[in-house]
Amino acid sequence: MEIIYFLIGFFASIVGAAAGIGGGVIIKPVLDFWGQLSLELIGFLSAATVFSMAAVSLVGTKKRAIKVEKGQSFVIAFGSIIGGLIGKGLFAILVEYLLPTRIVGLIQSILLIGILILIALFIKFRSSVKTYQIKHKVIIFLVGLSLGILSAFLGIGGGPLNVAILGWLFSMNTKQAAYNSIFIIFFSQLSAILLMLVTDDISLTNLGMLPIMIIGGILGGVLGTRLSERLSSIQIDYIFNSVITIIIIINFVNIIQSLQFQLS
Repeated sequence: MEIIYFLIGFFASIVGAAAGIGGGVIIKPVLDFWGQLSLELIGFLSAATVFSMAAVSLVGTKKRAIKVEKGQSFVIAFGSIIGGLIGKGLFAILVEYLLPTRIVGLIQSILLIGILILIALFIKFRSSVKTYQIKHKVIIFLVGLSLGILSAFLGIGGGPLNVAILGWLFSMNTKQAAYNSIFIIFFSQLSAILLMLVTDDISLTNLGMLPIMIIGGILGGVLGTRLSERLSSIQIDYIFNSVITIIIIINFVNIIQSLQFQLS
């Protein structure tokens, strides 16, 4: 059983580090599909694994040709931290007071599919889409806030959203967007982990698989970072779109399974 958790964290982190998508967008639907864990536990495992991946990916910052756009990414990261708190709060309210857990999971899958389809279309047709160079700090903060709310509510690191938004609103190419996305993910996932620990959302007695997934995240982050240094923006685009397509399919399967359960 442990090897499955390791492989999920490892392969999600390779792709996450290489394409800037973080890995949570892979880990969450895959663990949903497996059906062995609660949504809260999946969210924590995803956040911890992605945080580990992001940390090792950022270690070699000074040696890389691509740098963090601090004026933008710091503000987005700060906004995403605040948004993450709001998103987690909305998720907790829905699960505890308003809707059954399976319905919330169904809503997450439907929203994620819609967002991923829009992102895939943007990446595919980005050459014909007008991009911008936003400089106003308040607008940049609001962008980060929105990303944080969506990512936290969906239980993902937010990588695909980050990459698309950085390309659209800040005119970054895919490689630049991928690296800055990892920077943003590092801070947003750190805040998510601390929040879940402080609010006792997660019982530490149920985290036997956590070290295995973190090891997978670290090793995958190292390998994915080295891979990204050797890939062109076009190749990263290809990986990005391929992974997005697979995730959309997995989420469709999760929706079908959830509907079958509701009707049975």
